[in-house]
Amino acid sequence: METLRVATAPRQDKPRPAEELVSLRTPQSSEAEQYRSLRETIERHRREKGLCVVAITSAGPGEGKTVTSLNLAGALAQSAGARVLLVDADLHRPAVARYLGLSDERGLGFADILVDHNCSLGATVRRLDAVNVSVLLPGRTHPRPYELLASPRLENVMIDMRHQYDYVLLDTPPVLPVADCRLIGRFVDGYLFVVAAHQTTRKMLSEAVRLLDANKLMGVVFNGDDRPRRSYYGYYGT
Repeated sequence: METLRVATAPRQDKPRPAEELVSLRTPQSSEAEQYRSLRETIERHRREKGLCVVAITSAGPGEGKTVTSLNLAGALAQSAGARVLLVDADLHRPAVARYLGLSDERGLGFADILVDHNCSLGATVRRLDAVNVSVLLPGRTHPRPYELLASPRLENVMIDMRHQYDYVLLDTPPVLPVADCRLIGRFVDGYLFVVAAHQTTRKMLSEAVRLLDANKLMGVVFNGDDRPRRSYYGYYGT
């Protein structure tokens, strides 16, 4: 497993999408460059191991996994011809639509595909041509997300995603509060684990990592550190 430290801007008390989504808003910035470093790791795993589906998660809420997912999607999409799908797989507290400023957050989406066999990716995915990213929002509220993700239908949906996209990024719920990430994890190639500086405790990290498949844990994204950037830029092997 690698420790991937991403030199993002310090966390804010309130979301500031225009500043946080640097790969989409200001792709030539030094902040966006950090996500291109992360992109290189994903692309290398694809070349060497056939990686396609990556889950981005964290121990608890509010640790930056959605911002990381969106910025990584934007970085991957900068490659000419790359087919990138970002899935808001958090059926409890979805956030992708809010960060992107998309309306109709609870229209047809991920949950609807799992419920209705006649509901397809083509009917639910939104294409953001300006940034070369496709987005699948969570869909209509379902009272039992666990049952949806435990159903055999999930495997078929994931196979369809693999056939249609080069990279599928799943913004999943945090590991400790609910079991959703572990259910989704049956069908992913790897995890990226987001750790928030000054927030994620060692105990939380240890407990969450134990619940994941260690063979699929690709590395840790250290998010929101406010130390001088040169002191922690780049990769740290473990």
